[in-house]
Amino acid sequence: MGKFNENNTQVLAISTDFIATLNHWSKELNAEYPMLSDYKRVVSKQYGVLNEQSQLISRTTFVIDMDGKIVNITESRDAIDPTGALTACSRLKKH
Repeated sequence: MGKFNENNTQVLAISTDFIATLNHWSKELNAEYPMLSDYKRVVSKQYGVLNEQSQLISRTTFVIDMDGKIVNITESRDAIDPTGALTACSRLKKH
């Protein structure tokens, strides 16, 4: 998280899990960032990461600039390596 903080970046995790589940995971992982529930899948649908048939979402990282523009998207089936997001955040900091 330190490198994200150096780049004046806010990290958020959004999941379709219930709030109670996310609270458990946040404590279990010692998460240093908020975990938000999208149980109704509104945000997931808006960002195009929801599979309508299965109602599952893909693991996706979005970097959004101060104007609300998406400047980087990383999608993976596994846990996502933050390198691409860190690089995008570093570039934004320079501008």
